[in-house]
Amino acid sequence: MKQIAFAFILFFICFQKANSQDISLFQQFNGRYDYIAIGNTLNQAENNLSQAFCEILPSSQATLTLPNNTTILAAYLFWSGSGTGDTEVTLNTTSITAEDTFTVDFNAGTNGLLTYFASYADVTNQILAEGNGNYQFSDLDISNVLANTPGYCNNRTNYAGWSLYVIYEDSTLPLNQINLFLGLEIINSTVQDKTIVLENVNVLDNDNAKIGFLAWEGDNALNFGESLSINGNVLSNPPLNLPDNAFNGTNSFTNATDFYNADLDVYNIENNIQIGDTQVTINLTTGGLDTNGIFRADLIIINNIITVLNSQLPDATVVLNNYDVACANREVTIDYSVFNTNSTATLPANTPISFFIDNILIAQSQTLNDIPIGGEENNQISIQIPDNFSDIFILQIAVDNDGSNNGIITETNEINNDTFQLIELIPFPETTQLQSVLECDEGANQATFDLTQALNQINQNDYLSFSYFETLEDIATNNFIINPTNYFSNTTPQSIYITAENNLCFDIYIFNLLTENCPPIVPEGFSPNQDGINDFFNIQGLYSVFEQHELLIYNRYGTLIFKGDNNTKWYGQINEGLTNQGKTVPVGTYFYVLNLNDPSYNVQTGWVYVNY
Repeated sequence: MKQIAFAFILFFICFQKANSQDISLFQQFNGRYDYIAIGNTLNQAENNLSQAFCEILPSSQATLTLPNNTTILAAYLFWSGSGTGDTEVTLNTTSITAEDTFTVDFNAGTNGLLTYFASYADVTNQILAEGNGNYQFSDLDISNVLANTPGYCNNRTNYAGWSLYVIYEDSTLPLNQINLFLGLEIINSTVQDKTIVLENVNVLDNDNAKIGFLAWEGDNALNFGESLSINGNVLSNPPLNLPDNAFNGTNSFTNATDFYNADLDVYNIENNIQIGDTQVTINLTTGGLDTNGIFRADLIIINNIITVLNSQLPDATVVLNNYDVACANREVTIDYSVFNTNSTATLPANTPISFFIDNILIAQSQTLNDIPIGGEENNQISIQIPDNFSDIFILQIAVDNDGSNNGIITETNEINNDTFQLIELIPFPETTQLQSVLECDEGANQATFDLTQALNQINQNDYLSFSYFETLEDIATNNFIINPTNYFSNTTPQSIYITAENNLCFDIYIFNLLTENCPPIVPEGFSPNQDGINDFFNIQGLYSVFEQHELLIYNRYGTLIFKGDNNTKWYGQINEGLTNQGKTVPVGTYFYVLNLNDPSYNVQTGWVYVNY
C-alpha cells in the first residue's frame, strides 16, 4: 500500500513584495517509517483579532506521544517568527543552535520593509534521550525586533511558534519512503497562485494517503480565497479545516482550535493521487473580496514539505573507492562499490553501470549479484582512456545508467546515481639527450657496445633501476634489451633509450651508438696452407672498416708481388709482375705497405712472415 503524507511550514502575511528560496530535497528515509508532529504557538491570541498585545510569550509546551513499540529515527525542530531570526533557542533545558535559517523580505507599504525567518535544527539525540513526554520551547527572543520595528505589530504580523517532527520506525508499518524538503517560497496579493511540483515520487498504491502541513500566521477570521490543493483537488477536513479556510489556527493532531497564527493539520488524500504517479503537484491560492467588496489576501510562505510514501524500491548509489594509474600509460584501474543503503527492496543483479568523461560514454559494467537492502557490492574495472581526452579529467560513474542516461530500475531516489572523481594520468615522460657512446667499427658500421656506459652521465642515486630499449614503442610494451652490457648493433648510428625508474614514474634518456675506424691490428704472420686456420693475411679491423684501403706486398728484393683492397685479401699468392702470378710465395719474410686512405691515419709499413 502507498501512503503519502505532506507537511508544510506556511507563513501568511499581507504584503506586496517578497523574495524566496526554492524548496529542494533535504533528507530521505526508507524503511518501515512514519512521522509525528507536535508544536505550539508563542502568540497569546490571534493577532488579527486582538491588537492588545505586541510581544510574544516566553515559552510554550507540547506533549510527544509516540506509538508503542516504535524506534526514533530522526527528529527536527523548526521555529519561526518576525525579524531576521533568533538562532539560539531552548527545548526543555537543552540549548539549540540553528543549522540553517531562511529569511524573506516584504514591502509592507507604510509599515516599511519587514523580514520574517524560519530556522531548523537536528535534535535527534535529545529526543532519543528524553523520549515521550512534555517539551517546552523557550528563549526565542524577537522583542528588540518588535520594539524597534513597529510595522510588525501595526500590520498585525507579529508572531512566533515552533514545531517538532519525529520520524520513527514501526515494524508493523509497510515499507515507506519519507522525503523532507526545505526552502522558502511564498504567495501574496501580487502573486496569488503558487504551484510546487515534488519530483522523485513513486506511487505504488494510494490507500490511506494523507497530507499534513504546518502554517504560520494563519487567521481564522481571514479566509479570503485561501485554498490548498493536491493534483487539482482542493483539500478540506471539516469541521477544523474548510475548503476556503485551510489556515485557521487549528491542530488536527490534537483537535485544538487555539493554535494561534499557526496550523498543524492532516488531510486524507487517497483520492488525489494515482498509482504510477512520479510527481505531486501542490497548489496554494490566496486573495478575494471581503463583505465590503474590498480585495484582501494573505501571504503564504512555504518552508518545508514532508512526504511519506509506501514504497518497496531499491536505491542504487555508487562510490569510487580508489583508482590506480601507471606511468606513461592511459589505462586507469578503478575500484568502486555499489550500495543499496537507503532502500526498501533488493537491487537486482545486472544493474547497468556507465563511465563517462565530458558526458561521453567510455566504458560500461554491471552489478554481478542481487544487492540486499543495506548491502553493497565491490568491483573493479580497467579503462583505456582515449587519446582525445586530456591527461586531467573528471570521471563520472553512473549506476542504473544504460549508457544513454536512461535507468532500467525504478528507485526510491532517482537523482543520486552518480559520483564524480578528478583523475590525473601520468603522461609519457619527455626524453633527455645524453652524449653518444663510441665503439670501434667491427665492419659495416657494426659494433658491440656496453650500454651501461651511458649511466656515467646520470646521477644514478636518483633512481631505483634502469632498463634499455631500442624504440619508444618498446618502452610502451616493455620490450627491453636483455643483455645491455654486450649489445651488438647491426647498424650505426643507432638510438638507445633508457628508462630510469623512480618512486612515481620514470625518466627517459636517449643516446646514440656510434662507430669509429680504430687502428687496424696487423699480425706478424700467417700460414696459407688451406687448413682453414689463419690462411690469409688477416689484418684485424681493416676489411669492411677501411673500405677504400690499399695493401701492397713486396718480397725481400723489393719487388711488388701483391696488390689488395677491401675485396681482395692476400692468401699468400702472387698477383703482380710478369711471371709467377697465381703461385704461392715460399716461406719467408715479406714487407707490406698499408694505405688506409683515411685522413686520420698515415700509411703503415711493416713485415709479415709466411710459413706453411
